[in-house]
Amino acid sequence: MSFIKKYYNIAKYILYPLCRSITGKGTLKSLNIIKKEFPKLKIKKIPSKTKVFDWTIPKEWNVKDAYVKDKFGKKIIDFKKNNLHLMGYSTPVNKTLNKRDLLNKIYYLKYQPNAIPYTTSYYKDRWGFNISYNQKKNIEKKYKKNDTFKVAVKSKFNLNGKLNYGELVIKGQSKKEILISTYICHPSMANDQLSGPIVSMCLIRYFQKRKKLERTLRFIFIPETIGSIAYLSKNLKHLKKNLIGGYALSCLGDEKNHSFVFSKSGNSPSDEALIEAYKKLKIKNYKSFSFLHRGSDERQFNSPGIDLSIPLLCRSKPNLFNEYHTSLDNFKLVTTKGIRGGFEVAKLAINILLKKIVPENLVLCEPQMSKRGLYNTLSIKRNFDISRKYMDFLQYADGKNSLEEISKKIETNFNLTKKIYYKLKKFRLVR
Repeated sequence: MSFIKKYYNIAKYILYPLCRSITGKGTLKSLNIIKKEFPKLKIKKIPSKTKVFDWTIPKEWNVKDAYVKDKFGKKIIDFKKNNLHLMGYSTPVNKTLNKRDLLNKIYYLKYQPNAIPYTTSYYKDRWGFNISYNQKKNIEKKYKKNDTFKVAVKSKFNLNGKLNYGELVIKGQSKKEILISTYICHPSMANDQLSGPIVSMCLIRYFQKRKKLERTLRFIFIPETIGSIAYLSKNLKHLKKNLIGGYALSCLGDEKNHSFVFSKSGNSPSDEALIEAYKKLKIKNYKSFSFLHRGSDERQFNSPGIDLSIPLLCRSKPNLFNEYHTSLDNFKLVTTKGIRGGFEVAKLAINILLKKIVPENLVLCEPQMSKRGLYNTLSIKRNFDISRKYMDFLQYADGKNSLEEISKKIETNFNLTKKIYYKLKKFRLVR
């Protein structure tokens, strides 16, 4: 599949160097690069100050440059060499600091001495720099207590700015939809940033070539957390009506174990399809995590009142691999082989979900079955096994349980459950 290599290279050589955040030119530029590959991608915007559920879209943040110069005018920390050096959403700075005050504004990881950490402060005014622990030790050793440093952060906040996201719809034979979500808001990191968009691009390329899709596919590229919250605030009514499932994609590019985080229900059609995909691909050593171990946008999609039952699909789970949120998360960690493995699981799970029957009851409250010949009109002390099964089926046909799950719940073999479904569908009791 040559397109996997193509999108991998676009991410590695074009997207990776860009400084992305939850708002700003870097994220918009990244979306436009993806749009060049998929002209049908719609880039949308939500103005700063917009109320989205319990949150508010923040001011747009852009940064031109940031650095620390020593007393000789040499840049010892340089944003342009690695955009992880600057704390995300840092406020503008132009001042001279002594050694102690500078070190108080520097973040590092002692247990990973060669790694530059990734830090942000989206919702509280701060500024700071990130360096490796070895670099911090070098500053301590090389400079004297009273040495001074020129600190500059050339950033801007726009209260009349915007949050951008991308959306692409591949229409199917049904209005019922599957949602594929990935985030595009981190600076230069490969697994916990670009692997999700790479796999999403591969999936779009694959499913756009399909002549007939049983259901509609909706792909979104959003800033993590605030982006999913904003998207849901604008589209929840439509999603509630049409969505049958989907996946949040993250950290899919390494060659380590496959893993996923269950939806909150733990037995949604999307959960079932994913486990079935692992079995068909003979992936036996995958790791599953309960929703109590959530970490990405599956949090928002499963929140009370939202309840879209979308699991998180990954290889290494976010926050559980050593390179996570550091400069070590690069394209040595993310490989075409790793991406291909993530893509194959996602592709098969979606294909299974496209065909999965998820019945929805069309009658409010309990229907009168006898007028349809599905219940005996004579009340007598007898055992109405099949009639009872019809009624049991309808109790669980809520648009969330697949045929397989209903079969388990009503303790009936799958073939009979399928016959019951078609019988009830014939009488327009379910769809």
